[in-house]
Amino acid sequence: MQQIKRNAESSNFGRRGKGTRMGTQISKQYIPIGGTPVLMRTLETFHQADSEIRLVLVLPKDDFEYWKSLCSEYDFTLQHQLVAGGETRFQSVRNGLHAIAFEEGLVAIHDGVRPFVKTEVIRESFAQAELTGSAIAVVPLKDSLREVTEEGNSNFRERHRYRLVQTPQTFQLEKIKKAFLTAERPEFTDDATVYEYQGWQVTLIEGNPENIKLTTPEDLDFAEYLLSKRSHR
Repeated sequence: MQQIKRNAESSNFGRRGKGTRMGTQISKQYIPIGGTPVLMRTLETFHQADSEIRLVLVLPKDDFEYWKSLCSEYDFTLQHQLVAGGETRFQSVRNGLHAIAFEEGLVAIHDGVRPFVKTEVIRESFAQAELTGSAIAVVPLKDSLREVTEEGNSNFRERHRYRLVQTPQTFQLEKIKKAFLTAERPEFTDDATVYEYQGWQVTLIEGNPENIKLTTPEDLDFAEYLLSKRSHR
């Protein structure tokens, strides 16, 4: 059996001093929750899912020294490769993919500020992508859904037909590298849309609801709550 080389790319696009929605002086991925910066928790989760995983961390080049100082401060020794990001998500992911020297295997592309993805979801994403080429974590909607038109009217939509998209978004490496050779387009809202632009169908897998993207102070409160629940188990 051929050994599958696995990679996890945690992509982060904020910069220090620009935690706008958080109302903080540092970017959200560096803020401690439960005494550990968010980004470190995310990397540790992928390592727990597969101890042989290769971690590629995409950060703004200007943040490299700050990140290294955090690793020293928190005694964070988990091995990972630093790659400079771009001006957009598309450019950052493309840079991360270019940093992977080999062509065959699987790659999971993940938001660094989603530290609560379950290891079972990560493992399932690799297994499904190996079979079908892709695996996109999604969760169902809980609220009713309406579409607002340009005229200001609203139309009811059946929520069971829709899903909220999360990460990881996992792909066969050769395919996603080829997909990111195309020019950036406005409709590329995530990695799955870049993959679909090649005419390939994406496969959806069940994510976990608590795998939220930490973007507001309320999200940090929720994160602390989740960690407190873990500590009391």
